[in-house]
Amino acid sequence: MSERTEPDQAGVFGDLVGQEAAVERLRAAVRAADDLLAGGPGEGMTHAWLFTGPPGSGRAAAARAFAAALQCRSGGCGSCDACHQVLAGTHADVLYVRPSGLSFGVDKTRELVLKAASRPTGGRFRIVLFEDADRATEAASNALLKAVEEPSPRTVWLLCTPTAEDMLVTIRSRCRQVALGAAPTRAVADLLVRREGVTPDQAAEAARAAAGNVERARQLATDAEARDRRSEVLGMPARLDGTGACVAAAARLYELAEAEAKATTTGLDERERADLKAAFGEGSTGKGVAKAVRGASGALKDLDEQQKRRATRIKRDTYDTALMDLVAFYRDVLAVQLGARVELSTASHEGDLQRVARSSTPESTLRRIDAIMLCRERIAANVHPQIAMEAMTAALYQG
Repeated sequence: MSERTEPDQAGVFGDLVGQEAAVERLRAAVRAADDLLAGGPGEGMTHAWLFTGPPGSGRAAAARAFAAALQCRSGGCGSCDACHQVLAGTHADVLYVRPSGLSFGVDKTRELVLKAASRPTGGRFRIVLFEDADRATEAASNALLKAVEEPSPRTVWLLCTPTAEDMLVTIRSRCRQVALGAAPTRAVADLLVRREGVTPDQAAEAARAAAGNVERARQLATDAEARDRRSEVLGMPARLDGTGACVAAAARLYELAEAEAKATTTGLDERERADLKAAFGEGSTGKGVAKAVRGASGALKDLDEQQKRRATRIKRDTYDTALMDLVAFYRDVLAVQLGARVELSTASHEGDLQRVARSSTPESTLRRIDAIMLCRERIAANVHPQIAMEAMTAALYQG
């Protein structure tokens, strides 16, 4: 087995807070990969991995850190060119896939499988990092299965899904699973103080509100508008005092989610369009530039379609975030009603929690949580979000 100098610090795995067991398993696999490249058996390393965990648990971050560690000659030091390139998404031997829309089709999957089969150009492995692999269609999953069944010698597949059950049983049976859980509040708060420079009190409040979702905690700690939107959503249950209030609450909930989605997509869209135009020479002079710029129209059209699909996905994700904030509120209401000694993620709205808890029963609280989950299912089934939310707020009012 080849010699290795372990990094002094956490390196590329430093942001995976509260995931010590998963990190240790991945580090062991990286050492086994070294053994494999040196001609050994490489026990502990395999060609296909399935990263699972709830939103914000860091499943994609874990996969990316693992990819960096596999390409790094020091096991994921976090400071070499290979680590920087993988983490930045620019490494030539790492294929990054994140479906821009609600699904990922078979044609794109076949193209991906073909690219993955080639030998690494300069790195140690050819790695495919497939975020949201559960968005693959049935035909796409079957195409993916063939690649996972018969991998190229130096190709590694890293698939990310919320749960193992989101993938075909034939795919997950051929993958080594890495399950991540929600990170502890204290660990998330420490990360926010260390990486984002926020105050300990602000970090603790954001970590508690995010309930283990690291990215959500980071957003709440650093974005005042996001905090305001969440606060308004959490204030809605206590204001549902009639049919008119239900309709108004649904409209406002839809408006808040649309505004957040637009804020997320606008900046991304503008940067991508500017980068594409620059790549085709817009703003430059010289022979052939005018022709190149005219040729950019087709590429811009394709980009527009991709951005529309991404906008749809981001809107769905934003609706879901708002609805899960409501679930958190009623979960805390239930905890108050039952006298449970647990941390309340919506403690900043304690007055509303107490009022709703006193005016209802645990049974009605459970029915309200079911109504929110039904709203999520309806939106996923392409019911117009505002209509689904109106039915939900009416159910919340009726209890």
